[in-house]
Amino acid sequence: MTTPAFTAELSGSSIMDVNLRSRENNSAHRTSEIDRERLIVRRGQPFSITVQCSETLPPTHHLELLLHLGKRDEVVIQVQQERGTGDEWWFNQQGAQDEMLLTLHSPPDAIIGQYRLAVLMMSPDGRVLEKTDEMRFHLLFNPWCKDDVVYLPDQSLLQEYVMNEDGVIYMGSWDSIRSISWSFGQFEDYVMDICFEVLDNSKDALKNSEVDIKLRWDPVHVSRTITTMVNSNGDRGVLTGRWVEPYSDGVPPYKWSGSVPILQQWSKNGVRAVKYGQCWVFAAVACTVLRCLGIPTRLITNYASAHDVDGNLAVDIMLNERLERIDGRINTDSNWNFHCWVESWMRRGDLPKGNDGWQVLDPTPQELSDGEFCCGPCPVAAIKEGNLGVKYDAPFIFAEVNADILHWIVQRDGRRRKIQMDQASVGRNISTKSVYGNQREDVTLHYKYPEGSRMEREVYMKAGRRVTEPTYEKAEPGQLKLSIKHAQPVYGTDFDVLVVVENEGGREAHAQLTMLVTAVTYNSIHRGECKRQSISVTVPAHQAFKEVMRLHYADYAGCVSEHHTIRVKSLLQGESEPIMTEVNIPLSMPELLVQVPGKAFAWEQLTALISFTNPLPVPLKGGVFTVEGAGLLSATEILVNGDIFPGQKVSVRLSFSPTRPGVKKLLVDFDSDRLKDVKGVATVLVHKKYGPVRTTH
Repeated sequence: MTTPAFTAELSGSSIMDVNLRSRENNSAHRTSEIDRERLIVRRGQPFSITVQCSETLPPTHHLELLLHLGKRDEVVIQVQQERGTGDEWWFNQQGAQDEMLLTLHSPPDAIIGQYRLAVLMMSPDGRVLEKTDEMRFHLLFNPWCKDDVVYLPDQSLLQEYVMNEDGVIYMGSWDSIRSISWSFGQFEDYVMDICFEVLDNSKDALKNSEVDIKLRWDPVHVSRTITTMVNSNGDRGVLTGRWVEPYSDGVPPYKWSGSVPILQQWSKNGVRAVKYGQCWVFAAVACTVLRCLGIPTRLITNYASAHDVDGNLAVDIMLNERLERIDGRINTDSNWNFHCWVESWMRRGDLPKGNDGWQVLDPTPQELSDGEFCCGPCPVAAIKEGNLGVKYDAPFIFAEVNADILHWIVQRDGRRRKIQMDQASVGRNISTKSVYGNQREDVTLHYKYPEGSRMEREVYMKAGRRVTEPTYEKAEPGQLKLSIKHAQPVYGTDFDVLVVVENEGGREAHAQLTMLVTAVTYNSIHRGECKRQSISVTVPAHQAFKEVMRLHYADYAGCVSEHHTIRVKSLLQGESEPIMTEVNIPLSMPELLVQVPGKAFAWEQLTALISFTNPLPVPLKGGVFTVEGAGLLSATEILVNGDIFPGQKVSVRLSFSPTRPGVKKLLVDFDSDRLKDVKGVATVLVHKKYGPVRTTH
């Protein structure tokens, strides 16, 4: 297919023929992955078009260029014929009067969006002799341009945080980290159009589109709009959040493997919210949109992430005497096994010096910010230094990585007893995918000084500790220590939990030991009690008592959530103050094998081999594989006929034709009635081959 050309008749018999040179420009602007036929360029970097006339024009005639933005021409820009003193659009002209090369220069702070360009032939007295039809092109942020506020000077970082369509999301718990692969797919067909559709459907855009469009030069405004629009709370946002089953009227959050089906479904269904998302899905969709628009972005996982509702930098967990949470309301403090957000790179001209660089953006709807469910952008540097007066939402984000955890027992008479205070657990192993491969990079020290260090406590005090201490006098440290040890079990197996009571004192100790096993979601929503055990223990001086609790599959199968997390609490009540400890045990998923044999070429058929063996002692019903991959194929479901019995292996074959060359990831998800969120991935190196031209646009 040739690059689109536009013609217009001139007064007389001349014809203007305009060629946008999309392929050449897109290649130079690193947008060929998005499209080769439509013009897509990045701001602050020149691009060239050609204008050809069928007849030589008098030298007194000249060209003018007009740019239009918005559905109702909210913004009209006249492109200057020579470079001015300020940041403005301008063009220069080369060549003879019948064939001209026009090079357009956009300012590095130009508005991003879809432009319409008109070329006007003007007479010496300023009359419009002829005007072409308006030609459309898109302008994106330019992190390769040093004058753009999203400029990132490191090429390897740009390759990862703008150009890479495949990612890794870290999940599990701080001491048992697991990961899943994710297809961001920011260069898949029509994704860029949907990203601008997301901006156009924000409350600000619908209220006053002219004001909103004029603010789209600013990545602070654009990124904040995206965090608001990725969730559907109170607007036309993309995703509805749900943290408890059932998900029967939508797609369960754990089933998604990529952002593209979510964005496509939202757009196709008339900008109606897609059901359902949880934090990693919200973050991944935001990452797709931000990368597509040209803002360098990476997905972050914070382990033991605090949700501090009342802003006192402490998470207060209230338990009754049976160790059950007594405040099941949504608006209460909580401590999540992990929580995902994104960081985007930009200079912050709206803030004092020292706040440039990575900015936290969190699209998961948790708390209101200026009346909307959004969070950020907030400088990571401000969080580390405890500068909580900085825009946006610094106190909430600071608490997510720094809050203290306090456990209280509320007695029958209403009095509270503090049984545990933990100043070191929140904000552990803060993780992102490495630029250099699929391994994990730890970025904890970007957010906080080393736990327990003098600087860490100084920052904490600077941030404004406002925790109300209990009225009773603090007890001296007791002679008993309590700990829980466990293996890393696989879902479907039986496993042991070991509770250890150590007596460091010089005399025999007597106490009551209670052990409670519950199923919880990753964000600490209680899903049911699996097992409880209570015994009296006697521990000789300088010795230890060990109690083994055996957990069978039948104990946890009925109550465990789709996140496959078991929480074990132990409470020791004796002669001194009570002691409590708890651990979260993520049950690891069985293996799903994905193979793509042979050499892969664009537009040539490949076959993927997918196999899975049921590890459970019960049959699996309603098995379904979902397969997708940016540049490989769109999301495709394969149903499994009949039950999959214990130990039975099921294999499926899927043929597809890759659409783009490069290193691609084929992602597979398996779900059934009793086993969900089983993931598999294969890397496919797709070679270039001459074949059908991509003509989807």
